[in-house]
Amino acid sequence: MQAGTARKGARIVDRPEYASKFSPLTGRRDTTVSDAVAAMKARNYGCIVITDASDRVEGIVTERDIMFKLVAERRDPDRVTLSEIMTADIRMARETDNVLDWLRIMSNERFRRLPVVDAEGRLQALLTQGDFVSYTWPDLLYQAGGLAKATILGQLHYILTGLLALGLILVAALALT
Repeated sequence: MQAGTARKGARIVDRPEYASKFSPLTGRRDTTVSDAVAAMKARNYGCIVITDASDRVEGIVTERDIMFKLVAERRDPDRVTLSEIMTADIRMARETDNVLDWLRIMSNERFRRLPVVDAEGRLQALLTQGDFVSYTWPDLLYQAGGLAKATILGQLHYILTGLLALGLILVAALALT
């Protein structure tokens, strides 16, 4: 995705919620899984982003990684480091990317966490699929309202014809009495 291609208001950075995002939990490659899990538990986070000394993203470890690559294989969390179980080849967004583009990509590619980086690859934020849904919810409601309005207006001639027919029936019924 090209930085700066999204129209203003549709970019990640333009969303009011973006400014209030909590800082992501980060760790280094040599951090033990047990230390990372303790930090995740303390902050109630579902993942830890692996960064280098310059805060450039190197990978991510999620609860799923811990379950499948550590627990399921009965490995020792005091000896295993994050580099051994992290997902290294991850998708990353820029703050100027389009929110809806990333929501679609995350849905299609089946991942839930998206690091947002600056031009040098330094971590700025971590967005979840839930963040994107909440960011787009007001827009979706507005669009649904517009569709409902268009549907009603598109059917207006049927509604008016029905009301006219009902009026004629009532007038005829009154005339017969």
